[in-house]
Amino acid sequence: MHVLIPFPFGRIRPAGWLRDQMRRDLNGFVGHLDRIVPDLMNDPIYGSGRLHGRSAAKDLGNLKSGDAEGEEQYKWWNSETQSNWWDGFLRTVFLLQDADGMRKAAQYVQSILRTQDEDGYLGIYDKELRYAFRSENGELWSKATLYRGLLAYYDCTRDESVFEAVVRAVNNVMRHYPIHASSPFSSGTSFNGGVSHGLTFTDVLERLFALTGNPIYRDYALFLYLDYSNTPQSEADAQLPNILDPEYRLQSHGVHTFEHLRAVIIAREASPDPELARALDIYVDRIRKATTISGGAIGDEWIHGRRADATHTGYEYCSLHELLDSYALLLQKSGDVHVADDIERIFFNAAQGARHPHTSGIAYLKTDNSYDMRGTRNGEDEPDRIQTRYKYSPAHQDVAVCCAPNAGRISPYFVQNAWMRQNETTLVATLLMPCVLDATLNGQPIRIEILTEYPFRNEFRWVIRQSASSGFTLKIRKPDWVDQVVTLEPFTEEQGYIRIERTFSAEDEIRLEFTTQVRIHTDPVGARYFTHGALLFARPIEATHLPGRRYGPDFQDMQAGPLSTTRYAYRSGEPAVYRDGTIETRLIRQDTGMSEDVTLVPLGKTILRQVTF
Repeated sequence: MHVLIPFPFGRIRPAGWLRDQMRRDLNGFVGHLDRIVPDLMNDPIYGSGRLHGRSAAKDLGNLKSGDAEGEEQYKWWNSETQSNWWDGFLRTVFLLQDADGMRKAAQYVQSILRTQDEDGYLGIYDKELRYAFRSENGELWSKATLYRGLLAYYDCTRDESVFEAVVRAVNNVMRHYPIHASSPFSSGTSFNGGVSHGLTFTDVLERLFALTGNPIYRDYALFLYLDYSNTPQSEADAQLPNILDPEYRLQSHGVHTFEHLRAVIIAREASPDPELARALDIYVDRIRKATTISGGAIGDEWIHGRRADATHTGYEYCSLHELLDSYALLLQKSGDVHVADDIERIFFNAAQGARHPHTSGIAYLKTDNSYDMRGTRNGEDEPDRIQTRYKYSPAHQDVAVCCAPNAGRISPYFVQNAWMRQNETTLVATLLMPCVLDATLNGQPIRIEILTEYPFRNEFRWVIRQSASSGFTLKIRKPDWVDQVVTLEPFTEEQGYIRIERTFSAEDEIRLEFTTQVRIHTDPVGARYFTHGALLFARPIEATHLPGRRYGPDFQDMQAGPLSTTRYAYRSGEPAVYRDGTIETRLIRQDTGMSEDVTLVPLGKTILRQVTF
């Protein structure tokens, strides 16, 4: 499979259950985070409140326990909170075509553009500080989070003033950090998590390269990656020497590790150096070993050389989003169906399983085997640490308002990668979900709607509408769990894709079904777990709900304590039957040794649960 070409954001919109879920999110914390934590969201950090030499660390309302050392990080945190939330908010309202939300997004964008200086600077620092750092700072990080949202807004509106503002702002960066004649990542030898986050500025450069074709953006992205690799960093997993060191194991703050995968991909694209291609393969392999069976990569919060474990390693919601986004770029560059399987595993399992199924809130940290959600990991004591991340909240202000904004980004980013093009006459359904694509093919508009309840049912209808009949190729990814493809369409298989090539009428339709069966797998520690199709199943544990902090009348923190501590094991040979969205099997109670009929449900329908047996 050759490189795939993504569609501009907004061309693919959610449908069915996914649209309904995004609507609930917009009515919940995704649409109201500025009301839930107004002090953070109303901080004019990009404008009149820019940081200067006398700026004090901000009171963010968090406990700071478990954070890395360094007060300087608290100065720039609001830029991340604001920009990541606005990025998710504006993407959500445009995908849902929410008129009020789109007006609010337009007002926000115009307010941001008014903060741009005459020389193009668009960021959080006053003139006395910008580009003159010798320690921790958020210069590139605050820009990356802001510019990503602005470019998504441009994709949706084609407002040239927004595009020009981003180009001027990026040019300002490249003037003040000249390529091969500066070191943007030099910041001393102390904690510099914000500096390391700034490597995601390569996201902006890659998007500008896609929009303009100008190689300077790719060249500058490579320059940034190499400078990051050759300077002291507190988050160093993605540094090229560390990747190429066969003895090195992932150590860093999980979110950094997974977002930096994109920078490695972009560097490889920008350079013919075979070491970069080798490094990418090594890095992806290391990440997969740090990823649980649900797709949740270790992020609780540092990896510390560990391998993924269903009970003892947690994952952060930020990590789920960042790894999904990184895999989406890898899918674009490789077309590898296995990467698409990884993306769906994250979204349909870990990400759904870390949402509260009934109230508006997400878990900052979650484990696959989730036996207790009263602040600590499965009820464990953590000496010398006040841990509150294992709970559900619309904000998690007591820790950091980072996971809630990223929970608002993950669905739009997932949707935007549902379709890609291989060439002018080949459309590729890369990720499977209910959605609508509006594109141009053979010079005429085409709309393709996927009608499905996937991943809960594996039946699909592709409804195709165009102004006149035309011939083109449709490729549909065949997931790794499929036993048989059932369709009346003549097709061939090509590198994990179903290829249908024919003349499609002005109104046409394809029907297709994937058949599969319950699969019983063994995890790295010898426990068993159950899947059916794209979904991981779990035994739900009845819980008591403990309300916590209220954020106004509609939003509240929520903990969950178990009503039973009974654990179960699976005895080989016991049948497991899929019936009406559940798996029925027999498990052994570990307290009595007696077998018991048990019904397993998809991970996303649970709060407390046992996944491995």
